[in-house]
Formats: sequence, structure tokens, C-alpha cells
Amino acid sequence: MRAVRLHAPERLIVEEVPRPTPGPHDLLVRVEACGICGSDRHMFRGEFPTTKPVTLGHEFSGLVEEAGAAVEGFRIGTRVTGDPNISCGACADCLAGRPNLCAGLSAIGVHRDGGFAEYVLVPAGQAVALPPGLDPLHGAFCEPVSCCLHAIDVARIAPGAAVVILGGGVIGLLMVELALLAGAGTVVLSTRQAPRRALALQLGAHHAVDAGADPVVTIAALVPGGADVVFECAGVGETVRQSIAVARRGGTVVLFGVVPEGEQVALAPFELLTKELRLESAWLNPLTHPRAAELIAVGALSLDRLITRTIRLDEVPAAIAGTPGFGEIKLVMAGQA
Repeated sequence: MRAVRLHAPERLIVEEVPRPTPGPHDLLVRVEACGICGSDRHMFRGEFPTTKPVTLGHEFSGLVEEAGAAVEGFRIGTRVTGDPNISCGACADCLAGRPNLCAGLSAIGVHRDGGFAEYVLVPAGQAVALPPGLDPLHGAFCEPVSCCLHAIDVARIAPGAAVVILGGGVIGLLMVELALLAGAGTVVLSTRQAPRRALALQLGAHHAVDAGADPVVTIAALVPGGADVVFECAGVGETVRQSIAVARRGGTVVLFGVVPEGEQVALAPFELLTKELRLESAWLNPLTHPRAAELIAVGALSLDRLITRTIRLDEVPAAIAGTPGFGEIKLVMAGQA
């Protein structure tokens, strides 16, 4: 089969590899769709640790083609999404319900071969069934939505709360929808790109501000006293600092964007102290993947508007290596029919 393999930083190629054989507890899934994530670009540039060589792709859905002898509950032809994050299930963090912090965590598309391929192996315990009529492109959103749900859980949004989202990529736009579903009374998104601001308003945001025009001042005028909850979704130092500035006294800041490994950000501890902020972070998707699949299955999220275009498998390396185009939200690899 063909697969997109990362061999070294900035060396990502399509090559022929053996089609994987499922073990007794595995599913062999024919990939129908796999989304490009910002983390894929970080891995490509060497900014995020990963096994090499490895087939990238951790946001995928597809059809069960083979099932291991010990697998129960999945028939051939079942459409599934795969939770890529595999924990040990036995350590203190796993037993405490925090498998995302498992020291032995491994991830499909990061440490083991992923979904930018014609087939992917998925342990049956990581698979979640999807409705047969669901658009497989929507199934590929289950992983990012599950991560966003964890951030929503961490934030503990109170009914009517003022929520500010810094960063207008696919994650920021998903957070607009999820914050509204969580009961936020005011949602403000900050991003530099006008098309993304327009889309945020279409998705229900009350305000969308230009991040290139002193958003701290603009947001202060829109949300007097500051935001109850701020989600940092851009993963850059500037927005990390802004997140502290736009939060109200006693508010919550959730660091969610992936800052490149090793990058340092200067913060003002005095501001954190005197505003008594709750500074949180949200990492991966502990126990939220089935909830994400359910939300998507019932059509609770507007996903078609987030897909900029679909691409072929052989276009994936250039898409990951390239700079996202103006207005681009989400590229999704569509598998072979």
C-alpha cells in the first residue's frame, strides 16, 4: 500500500510499504479520510517529538476491512473513527482517569503508523463506531473535537459566561461552536485573517476581532472587566501573553495551542497573582473521543464550512510542508473509493 512517511525533519515522502496485518485485538481500517493537523506540521519541522520513520496522520476515519480473532463488536464494513492516543491503562495516572498523562502513552500517527495511508491498524479498544451514513470527512474531525471537548471540560464554563478564543484556525473555530453549546453567553474570537473572522460570526460568535490591531484593547471594550474564560488556541508566545491580559480577575485561562517544544514565553507573575487567575492547560483527549463521535454523528457541529478542500494521498507531503493559504481552515485527505 502507499503511505506518507516521515523519515527525518523536513523529509516526508510517499512510499510503498507492506499492508499491515491485524493482530488478535486489532482492526485493519481502510482509510476514507484523514485531516491535516497543525501537529503534523510541527512534527515535519522537528518541533514535536515523534518516532521515525513513521506514517503520519492521527485524525482519521474509515471502514473496517479485517478484524483480529479476539475482536468483538465490530463487523466488516463498519465505519469507525480511531482514538489515536493509547495509554497503558495500569499506571497511577490511567487509574486516576487521566490517561492523557500516562508516561507510556503512544499515539497512532506519532509513534506508530497512522492514517495518511491506504490502511491503518487500530486497536479495537481505540475504535468508535460511526453511523453508516455519516460523511467520512466528518468522521475525521472526531479527534480534534475530542481534544477541544477536554479543553471545554477543563474550563468549566458557567452559563452566560464571556469566553474569548485567541486563534482562528480550525481549533479556534471548533471552540466557538463548543463554547456556545456549553452555555457561553458571549463568545469573542481573535484572528488576523478576515475570512476566518467572517466564518466565526457565521458559526455563532458574537464578535470577531482583528488580532493584528491590538486585540487586548478591542476585547476590553467588548467584554468590560475581562473574559471569564480565555482559550489560547494559536500556540504562539504573543497570544499566550494576550490570554493573561484579557482575562478578568478570578478568570480562567486555558492553554490549548501547541507551542513548539523548547520555546520560552515570558509572563508576568505579578499579574497572575493579583488577578488570581486559574491558569490551566488541556492536553489531548482523555475519555472524550466517544463524546466527540456522538456530537458529530447527531450533526451538532457545522463541519462542512471548516473544510477548505480535500486532497489526495500524494498531495499530503506538500500540504504539510507548505504554509497554509490565506483563509485556509482544514485540509482533509480523502481516501480511495
